[in-house]
Amino acid sequence: MGRKHIRKWKFICLFIACLISFTLFACNALKERVREKDVSGHLLHAKELLRQGNYEKALEENQKALALSGENPPGDEAIFNMGLIYTHPKNHKKNFKKSLSFFQRLIKNYPQSPLTEQARIWIGVLQMIEKSKEVDVEIEEMKKEMSR
Repeated sequence: MGRKHIRKWKFICLFIACLISFTLFACNALKERVREKDVSGHLLHAKELLRQGNYEKALEENQKALALSGENPPGDEAIFNMGLIYTHPKNHKKNFKKSLSFFQRLIKNYPQSPLTEQARIWIGVLQMIEKSKEVDVEIEEMKKEMSR
């Protein structure tokens, strides 16, 4: 009689433990789903802002997406977008060095990302632009020396 009573309580405790575990798992899954939706919303909004030419706000939206995703995808997409924003020809605050650092960060932090190859191409293009600027400066200096 006492053993049946103990088994019954073991079963109830096991049931409660399973119920708590399931609830925690479901809460984490729901929390993750909400986070993914927030990240996607920020990325979509950033793309729309980029189309409108609002580069500052597009950067902010990508930074929000990156902050929410951390080192997980689609953080790679946010970093790639920020690199593109700094190279955009109509962006008055374009900065190739910042762009280069974003593309390098993407390759370092997300080596498995499908965007790494495009980032490598951008790095090559940006490095060629920087070298051509250096050559232009050297040519100008040589012209000045020759005119003296």
